[in-house]
Amino acid sequence: MNRPTKLDASVVAAPLSNHPLATLLAHEIRERGGWMRFERFMELALYAPGLGYYSGGRRVLGHSPQDGSDFVTAPELTPLFGEVLARQVKQALHATGTREVWEFGAGTGALAEQLLGELSEDIDRYTIVDLSGTLRDRQHTRLRKSHPESVHKVVWADSLPEQMQGVIVGNEVLDAMPVHLLTWTGSQWLERGVKLAEAVADEATASAADPSAQATPRFAWADRPAPEGVRPPTERDDASFPPGTVTETHGQAEAFITTLAQRLTQGAAFFLDYGFPEAEYYHPQRHGGTLMCHHLHTSDTDPLVGVGAKDITAHVNFTGVALAGQDAGWEVLGYTSQGRFLTNCGLGEALASTGQASTAEQIKARGAMQMLLAEHEMGELFKVIGFVKGTWFDAIGFSHGDRTHTL
Repeated sequence: MNRPTKLDASVVAAPLSNHPLATLLAHEIRERGGWMRFERFMELALYAPGLGYYSGGRRVLGHSPQDGSDFVTAPELTPLFGEVLARQVKQALHATGTREVWEFGAGTGALAEQLLGELSEDIDRYTIVDLSGTLRDRQHTRLRKSHPESVHKVVWADSLPEQMQGVIVGNEVLDAMPVHLLTWTGSQWLERGVKLAEAVADEATASAADPSAQATPRFAWADRPAPEGVRPPTERDDASFPPGTVTETHGQAEAFITTLAQRLTQGAAFFLDYGFPEAEYYHPQRHGGTLMCHHLHTSDTDPLVGVGAKDITAHVNFTGVALAGQDAGWEVLGYTSQGRFLTNCGLGEALASTGQASTAEQIKARGAMQMLLAEHEMGELFKVIGFVKGTWFDAIGFSHGDRTHTL
């Protein structure tokens, strides 16, 4: 997503409350004895059926606070993103002898629209895996309108088959997977979880006859000793972390990669997201972790407030992703910055081809390209990692500037 500005309360007009979800979380915290792992808290906050941030039906993707959205991703910035990514996907389809694309977390359907337009002759099926029924409806409507001749190739899947072939694409999927939180005291690692704040006691005294009088539950951090052996997955010595360090581990994202690698019998996979290799992720100077929330194109670092009304993300540990894929049978095709990857795939040439467009369209395309490529925007913060199952090939996206050695 385009990195938003710091949260400005004067900009936030949408309500930062979701009483039903907060009540659900409070109930489960009580059922668990008063403490919940943050991983579970984040999972419910984002994906609780009908209530979570992504599953509650709210519009989350868009260009500005005025449309009620919280952030914008690369495919919404410019169709050139999908056009260029399609060149890498097409090469991978031909190299692996497959004819299906699998997209995870398709959002508004913008990337599917772009890829389908470029690859319709190269694929027999385009499978979308998305947990949000609301987004599925938007995707279907969009693709039916833009590609009526190819929409019959698009299918939506609720679960993965035991075996699959094709090219997998995941743009900003891994960052939205729940994470564990750990904090270092200077002598031991603690697992950071969530408890009910004392103010929640007001619920008990509220009038049972008037549900609207019940206060929205509030939450607070609570730390417990981490299970034996649980620590950040790095060779760095514990003593190198400053006391008070908070960081994340990514068990769900790595398990997701493992599952895909085990089930993909032939094909390739490309994941685009913001993150770092292990050595940078767990550097002592990054002692505050990477957890971030997004609301109305602003950002803050408190996931315990406005639960269900704002996005919660964490940067990706690409070393962990690479190892999970390798251990499950994938080979790494390459790893590089998004800016370098898109340049390798011909973003400059794609921009030049817009020469027949109107001046306004050219200006918009150049602005989007700047955001996609610039180091201080998405160009460096976002990375791309590629995998293959089967015959290895020289992927064009990693032809220059490959950083696999840093993983």
